[in-house]
Amino acid sequence: MGEKFQYGGQAVIEGVMMRGREELAVAVRKPDNEIIIEKNSINSITKKLPFLKWPFLRGTVALFESMIIGIRALVFSANQAAPDEEEQLSSWEMTLTIGIALTLGILLFVVAPTSLARLFYSFNTILVNLFEGLFRIAIFIAYVVAISRMKDIQRVFMYHGAEHKTINAFEAGAELTVPNVRKFSELHPRCGTSFLLIVMITMILIFSFLGKQTLIARIISRIILLPVVAGVSYEVLKLSGKYCNTPLVKFLIAPGLWLQKLTTRVPDDSQIEVAISALEAVLPENGEETASQA
Repeated sequence: MGEKFQYGGQAVIEGVMMRGREELAVAVRKPDNEIIIEKNSINSITKKLPFLKWPFLRGTVALFESMIIGIRALVFSANQAAPDEEEQLSSWEMTLTIGIALTLGILLFVVAPTSLARLFYSFNTILVNLFEGLFRIAIFIAYVVAISRMKDIQRVFMYHGAEHKTINAFEAGAELTVPNVRKFSELHPRCGTSFLLIVMITMILIFSFLGKQTLIARIISRIILLPVVAGVSYEVLKLSGKYCNTPLVKFLIAPGLWLQKLTTRVPDDSQIEVAISALEAVLPENGEETASQA
C-alpha cells in the first residue's frame, strides 16, 4: 500500500479550498448564507511528466501549481462573496491585482532585506546571510501583524483556522461534524505559514554558499534560486508533517506553529461548516482515508 495522501488546502474569501487526490473543491458562504461549492479536476503537469514527481523537483511544481490554483480559488470566492454582480472581479482585474501583489512581495521580502543586509558587507558572508534572513523574518511578521488588523483579513484567518481544524479532525479519524471538528487545534504542521518559515531559513543556508556578491547580483540570485529553495523546503515540510509526533521534530517545528498563531484565528461554527463541506466534496466515495499542504 502506498504512502497516504495528504489532504489540505487554503482559506479564501468567506470560504475554504480543499485539494484531494484528483479533484479540488472551493466552498464559499454567500451573502444569503447558502454554501456554494465548485469542484474541478486537478490537471497536474506531473501526470504528463512523471519525473516531476521526483524529490526536490516536486516542490517547485507544487509551488507554481498551488499559486495558480490558489488564484483561481480566490477569484471564485471573491465573486461568490460579493453582494451583487457590480462588485465582482473580472479575470483581468484579478490578474492585475495578483501581479501587483507579487511585485510588492518581491520588493518587500527579497529586495528590502537584501538591501538592509548590505550594511553588514564587511562581516563574514554567513553572518551577512543570517542578518538578511532575520530581516526577512522580521518584515514578514510585521507585515502579518499589520494586515491582521483588517476586518476582512481577520475573517480569512478564521477560515484558515477552520481549514486546519477540519484537516486535523480528519487525520485523527474523527467524524466530520461541527462539534467534533471544533475540538481540534487550528494549527497544523503542513501549513503554508510553516512552509514560509522553512523557506526563509533555507534561503539563509543556500545563499551562504554563494560568497560575497554585489547588491544587484544578490537580488537576482535570490529570485533565480527561488525554485531551488522551494524544492528543498517542500521536502523538509513533507518530512516534518510525516514525523511531527516525534520529540525532535516537535521541537523543530514549534517555531512554525508559533508563527501560525498570527495567521489563524479560532473559527465560528458556520466557518467550520464551510470547511467540512469543502473537504467532504473531495473525499473518495469509498471512504478511503488516505490523509496537500494544510
